[in-house]
Amino acid sequence: MRCPCLSGNPYAECCGRFHRREAAAPTAEALMRSRYAAFAVGDAAYLLATWHPRTQPETFALDDELRWTRLEIERTVAGGPFDTEGVVEFTAYCRDRGTPSTQHEVSRFVKIDRRWVYLDAV
Repeated sequence: MRCPCLSGNPYAECCGRFHRREAAAPTAEALMRSRYAAFAVGDAAYLLATWHPRTQPETFALDDELRWTRLEIERTVAGGPFDTEGVVEFTAYCRDRGTPSTQHEVSRFVKIDRRWVYLDAV
């Protein structure tokens, strides 16, 4: 199965290894892609585990009626292996109860203990 993040790689070798906790995302963009893939495959536990403790909700449930279909990365600012902060702007495409929809977001990421986490969106 191809990875939902549309990297072109098999899921098991791409975001699947992050979801299985075999590795940590090396960049903010890799974390963002893996979080999108987690939405696509229904992995709410991964989403919570990669959320900044200060902004993480106490509970989180995925909407089973959303089918994530495509991800477009529009730009990244910093967020490399040696950075401590990064920004990823993206548009995610889905079908909400059969109706096409999009989510455009500028997400901020930070490193805590050498691991990227999602902070918030502006």
